[in-house]
Amino acid sequence: MTDSAAGSSRRPPTAQAFVLAELRRAIIAGEFLPGQPLRQDALAERFGVSRVPLREAFKILEAEGQIHYEPHRGHKVATLSLSDLLEVYRIRQLLEAEATRVALARRPDNRVLMDLRTAAGEVETASAAGDLLRMTEANRRFHFVLVRAAGMPRLERIIKVLWDSTDAYRFVYYGAEANRTRVEHEHTLIIAAFAERNADKLILLLDEHREHAIEALRTFLEARPAPVAKPA
Repeated sequence: MTDSAAGSSRRPPTAQAFVLAELRRAIIAGEFLPGQPLRQDALAERFGVSRVPLREAFKILEAEGQIHYEPHRGHKVATLSLSDLLEVYRIRQLLEAEATRVALARRPDNRVLMDLRTAAGEVETASAAGDLLRMTEANRRFHFVLVRAAGMPRLERIIKVLWDSTDAYRFVYYGAEANRTRVEHEHTLIIAAFAERNADKLILLLDEHREHAIEALRTFLEARPAPVAKPA
């Protein structure tokens, strides 16, 4: 992850947005370990901001379940949890199925299909380069093309919160080359089903797509030793 001095040309317009984006990247990429304390003074110095935007960013991440607050101890990065993953993916399954049906019922134009193909290409390019963070971001764009096509902004916002809360898991999943290859193949099938305007087939493929990630992460999480966290 870059610090506040790097990438300034594309820095978000507000201090809060900048800090939030940088904290998310650090958590997703595993730079901040599960259970690791987040020290506001150190982070404020690192990002070149006051503690006010940090506190606001912490509130958002806490609402998403990415960090936790403990009285008298402060904020910590949330621990990866299989039960949490299963709950989030189950809720996503229900909401994204609805978004898919609504999107196809609206008879989307070819621009949506082109956007899916473009995002899938970005996933493949990042995967080939071994750039897991960029792949994670491109994968998000791919899936939200489908969600956005439903034209339901409130539903999209709810799914975004769920998605944000599990990006760290997704980054772990992409660590295995076989998983990245599977993702690319499954995206191809999803695009084909969308091109056919076959809602039932598309929903089934999306369900299988999530289930494959769950099974791989189940193995990882059940075998994972407790991390040794260091202050940020």
